[in-house]
Amino acid sequence: MIGERIKNIREQKKYSITELAELANVSKSYLSYIERNLNKNPSIHFLMKIAKPLNVSIEYLLTGLDQADGPNSSSDKLLDKEWRNMIEKAIEEGINKEDFREYINYIKFKIWEKNQ
Repeated sequence: MIGERIKNIREQKKYSITELAELANVSKSYLSYIERNLNKNPSIHFLMKIAKPLNVSIEYLLTGLDQADGPNSSSDKLLDKEWRNMIEKAIEEGINKEDFREYINYIKFKIWEKNQ
């Protein structure tokens, strides 16, 4: 579960709950609820805040897997023409890498939320 993953990473990094809450700018009590699985559905905003000081992806917090662990992790695979066109169009319309990452994380969260 998400709370267990957060707690394990926090302990590996030797952060107290108070330290992590301060680093992530989140409520200590809310973080404690998440870690104890009293709240099993944290917001995407919370996950974004907590992932940064833990140096993990939101995907890892949600699933326990990182992109590098997935079946399509090979950097040798090429994008097909449709993907390249979509990416080029997004760039032309002013979407930057950070916007794209945030959108991907949002979609992953919505998929995870639907499967809960």
